[in-house]
Amino acid sequence: MIIKKSEFTISSPTVSKCPEDTKAEYAFIGRSNVGKSSLINMLCNHKGLAKTSSKPGKTLLINHFIINNEWYLVDLPGYGYAKSSKTVRNKLEQMISQYILQRKQLVNVFVLIDIRHEQQKIDREFVDWLGESNVPFSIIFTKADKLSPAKAKSNALLWMKKLEDRWEALPPYFITSSETKAGRDEVLDYIDQINENLG
Repeated sequence: MIIKKSEFTISSPTVSKCPEDTKAEYAFIGRSNVGKSSLINMLCNHKGLAKTSSKPGKTLLINHFIINNEWYLVDLPGYGYAKSSKTVRNKLEQMISQYILQRKQLVNVFVLIDIRHEQQKIDREFVDWLGESNVPFSIIFTKADKLSPAKAKSNALLWMKKLEDRWEALPPYFITSSETKAGRDEVLDYIDQINENLG
């Protein structure tokens, strides 16, 4: 897939305020500081599309970006940001779960995982929840440039293998780097494939 056009559409505080459109939506979510904005900008080849910040926990709204006038990339707030107050956290969790469970246009959730770390409880709980809720999702490992290719691959395989204690079929996964653009074509081809099947 070649992305010719990517533009910010709207930021919504609740799922009911999201665009009234039938186009397919692909949501991106991960823990704060996982490199989500950088990944979105890399995928779209558009440097300032999603606002990157050195402060984690900046995305507090559901952000829609229209891609090639054909589908939406949706930037969801990060989960589990410890420094935000409990009220804010609960509100965000509610907003995220309502969007994921109620949004009919949502066709896939990409869960972002920092490839440098072992499986964290918060990521695992989120992934298990998606599975229990029958939400189609894939895993994107980020920051692969911070490790050697062999170490990145073995970390990803180990992370996926740990899912086998509860999962019969494992979700698809991608190894990416916003710095080197590794994994970009694979993720975009995957989205393209889903769009074609929907069509």
